[in-house]
Amino acid sequence: MSVTIETLTGENLLSVVPDLARLRITIFREWPYLYEGNLAYEENYLHAYIQSPGTAVVVAKDGDRVVGASTCLPLKDEMACIRAPFEERSLSTDDFFYFGESVLLESYRGQGIGVRFFDERERHARSASNAPFAVFCAVRRWKTDPRRPENAKSLANFWVKRGFTPLPGVFCHLDWKEPGVPGQRDHLLDFHIKSLRGDPIPAALLHNDQDED
Repeated sequence: MSVTIETLTGENLLSVVPDLARLRITIFREWPYLYEGNLAYEENYLHAYIQSPGTAVVVAKDGDRVVGASTCLPLKDEMACIRAPFEERSLSTDDFFYFGESVLLESYRGQGIGVRFFDERERHARSASNAPFAVFCAVRRWKTDPRRPENAKSLANFWVKRGFTPLPGVFCHLDWKEPGVPGQRDHLLDFHIKSLRGDPIPAALLHNDQDED
């Protein structure tokens, strides 16, 4: 497999929307997201997402086939529910660059592509903004969840190696439909942070009483 990596911005993002929608539906249906999407919704969501001039999508291709993608944009341009934990702490969203989904077909994992996704998004964040911090969030699932696969692996060590620190008690809420479950369910997603230029993490994110079981 000969995989190439490129970062798309501006009008070039439109070309990858159908592929990113397809990957989101495929990958997010798996543990831990258990997300049931449809192509029409995904493409509409992604078209709105790329309205931000700071958005970038890092694309992995095997020949002409898109096998993975990773998104990022200024936090100020994200959905209100993702901005909320920072705004509630009176922090300026201008100080944060948000790393969205990373989706990669299973047969291409373990080849360093996930590392490249983080590296390229950090490179874009530094060039596209003055934000001193990068943040992302991951869905909270319990080890006792009966749907958890026996071979499920935590990505916590991978994120730490990328320089990210978990922020206990800093989380957001997102609703989505799970396969085989009627209606939408509320999900908790926990945030992780990395300083892009050596600034200390804001105290408001380290000392809080907003944790939730």
